[in-house]
Amino acid sequence: MPGEADPPSDPYAQAKRCLEIIVAALAEVGAAPEHVVRTRAYLTNADDWKEVGRAHGEVFANVRPASAMIVVNGLLDPLWRVEIEVDALVG
Repeated sequence: MPGEADPPSDPYAQAKRCLEIIVAALAEVGAAPEHVVRTRAYLTNADDWKEVGRAHGEVFANVRPASAMIVVNGLLDPLWRVEIEVDALVG
């Protein structure tokens, strides 16, 4: 988070922030969401899947990468509820 601020508390807002970071990182290498072929979302609470999925769909609805959600015991920062990673084919 900018300025070491705490992340948003709700899963939708956290997922949106993750995806903003991902889209910016893709742009740095000349890519865009349509280059993404696989996503993985790590959730600390299985009940968060709908909100994380809603944010994911806002970015990848027309792309339809292979996707998975994995429930984990925790992430590096206990305030994090979701972490998202993507694989993209560029070039």
